[in-house]
Amino acid sequence: MTAVQPEPDLAVGKPKTAAAGLPAVAVSLGMAVSQMGPVRTARNLLRLNQVDGFDCMSCAWPDPDPEHRHTAEFCENGAKAVAWEGDTRRIGPDFFAAHSLADLETRSEYWMGQQGRLTEPVVRRAGGTHYEPITWEAAFALVAEHLNGLDSPDEALFYTSGRASNEAAFVYQLFARAYGTNNLPDCSNMCHEATSVGLADTIGIGKGSVSLDDIHEADLIVISGQNPGTNHPRMLSALEIAKHNGATIVAINPLREAGLLQFNNPQKPSGIAGRGTELADLYLQIRSDGDLALWQALGHLLLARGVADEAFVAGHTVGFEAYAAHVAEIDRAEVLAATGLEWERIEELADLFARSSKIVHCWAMGITQHRNAVATIKEFVNVALLQGMIGKPGAGLCPVRGHSNVQGDRTMGIWERSPDSFLDALRDEFGFEPPREHGLDAVGSVRALRDGRASVFVGLGGNFASAMSDTGVTEAALRGAALTVQISTKLNRSHVACGETALILPALGRTEKDLSGGTEQRITVEDSMSSVHASRGRMTPAGADLRSEVGILCGIAAATLGDRHGIPWAAFAADYDEIRHRIGRVVPGCEGYADKIRERGGFVLPHPPRDSRTFPTEPGKAVFSVSPMAAVQVPAGRLVLQTMRSHDQFNTTIYGLDDRYRGIHHGRRVVFVSAADLAELGFADGEVVDLVGEWSDGVERRAAGFRLVEYSTPKGCAAAYYPETNALIPLDSVALEAGTPTSKWVVVRLER
Repeated sequence: MTAVQPEPDLAVGKPKTAAAGLPAVAVSLGMAVSQMGPVRTARNLLRLNQVDGFDCMSCAWPDPDPEHRHTAEFCENGAKAVAWEGDTRRIGPDFFAAHSLADLETRSEYWMGQQGRLTEPVVRRAGGTHYEPITWEAAFALVAEHLNGLDSPDEALFYTSGRASNEAAFVYQLFARAYGTNNLPDCSNMCHEATSVGLADTIGIGKGSVSLDDIHEADLIVISGQNPGTNHPRMLSALEIAKHNGATIVAINPLREAGLLQFNNPQKPSGIAGRGTELADLYLQIRSDGDLALWQALGHLLLARGVADEAFVAGHTVGFEAYAAHVAEIDRAEVLAATGLEWERIEELADLFARSSKIVHCWAMGITQHRNAVATIKEFVNVALLQGMIGKPGAGLCPVRGHSNVQGDRTMGIWERSPDSFLDALRDEFGFEPPREHGLDAVGSVRALRDGRASVFVGLGGNFASAMSDTGVTEAALRGAALTVQISTKLNRSHVACGETALILPALGRTEKDLSGGTEQRITVEDSMSSVHASRGRMTPAGADLRSEVGILCGIAAATLGDRHGIPWAAFAADYDEIRHRIGRVVPGCEGYADKIRERGGFVLPHPPRDSRTFPTEPGKAVFSVSPMAAVQVPAGRLVLQTMRSHDQFNTTIYGLDDRYRGIHHGRRVVFVSAADLAELGFADGEVVDLVGEWSDGVERRAAGFRLVEYSTPKGCAAAYYPETNALIPLDSVALEAGTPTSKWVVVRLER
């Protein structure tokens, strides 16, 4: 574990009440110029999210149609992501000679990210104290030696970050299955897995049902457990259009967030000199994990108001009678206790639903990282079905994904539980029988490493050690591996919490020109709204020895499998169209893939509920669900902590040490607590405390040295940044049915 570092410069000021504006422009350009220089800044940012440019790596929010894109089609955090990847600093052999693993162990995640781009493959050999250079061919041979020496393919784990391209994801899952395992954990297991499960069970497809135009045309937009100002800032532009078109916006979130209050669009005079656009018309500061109770109460009130779309319910759904009977009997006192809201405010929300004919509901990890996440998402679906809000313009369900291609990875087969239909298509295309037994998800992978049932871990991007829950257990499990392989662009914690033998394989970034096979390649990605489009970097790579993710994966596969099954790994690495032709024959909805991605702006994958109000569920209709009402029971003197990002952060990547929207500067070890809780627990704003996690397993987990910050949040609730607080979440505390770590539901006590 990293030692706790003091934060002598930490300063706390007033939270902001508006997002973006001139400060966002200044921060974006300042960070970009300082890391890339003025020329690279201009070239990169002007190509970001453009039709002939590259796709932003900082979120999965969709791009406008090509004819409606701005010259500056990016947000502050997109600019930070590009600057972080486009960093002109370099890590070479001298760096690793100067910094042992023991030294790197003491460094913060922020410090590691500031050292620059990785430029050549390195290895930490068994018993070694430093990483040292290795050739690509030797690195591939080393991975092959370990994989081919295992007693079972299921002793290997193949993890995927959501920044991988569709081509890389398809090749990766093909390699894993040709090798013989479905152990394909990915970052979805940590974030939106509950969405995938809840939507698949109810509407037959684990993806949202809206387009960007639906957001613009909606009468009512509800945003649950999401902070778009930090996590998906380009969404603010879509909300601004919707507001100007007359939409009402409701925010349901424990903390008051600037990006839900007001948007000062820096591309408009009103966003610079005027009032900007006020967003939330109704702001419900709900208690953590109270959403399930709220949406059951909403269904109860809507039925009482007689606003059901009876024709839709009768023609397109099953299970309505049982659902209606269940919500008719809800206990008002239980709802109020779970939500912390006044009943009049819930009635106000129901009135907005009853008056609206086009409703879009958006959510993110404030919903999915709870024990009851799947049941909560099914309640969202219940209310949408009740009013017929799926498969009509201006209405639908809108889970907002965080990583830029996490949805595309799943489409391409990165899933430990892929259906037989997908595996059948692989078999028919490549002539081998894929394994059918379900593999391990992210939590299961840590358990397998911990228990000695797995010994090789390959990471395609990301920072698994810092992203996972139960940091002490996760890092110990990774250190117990015989081999860890990290395909990365920059140094991170997973390179320190590494196996007995460890490889770091440096990859091209999305901004960089990919000349694999001697020709200029492009890759493809899928956004949160099922739109697939091409992305092509144009910058000179950070190092001459970098390889593309596709090239690295094909090199490992060829070294491991040779000509087994006749899969043309070399051809795939030399021409990505060869991969896309196979995608077109294997992946549903991707017929003619290589041609479709050449269309200006790409194409949209089919979505039966959205496109035709047909539902590929077992009964052939959308499913109303019945779930028991449940909420966190907090012992006296304890708080429920949610972990979250700062504004200078993307997932585990720390761009800087400020969170200006929440008034935090030059530090990260803060915990936000209400004035009422501080007074009741006998603490004062500014005190430094340890956070101690209390769980039924009897093990106390501690995160030390956090400054208390008085903040507007419901009584009994607190919030702090991850990955610093991931150590507080037990590995076995997961969402029912989905297995997602309960990062928004951590019972803690404060200790001086």
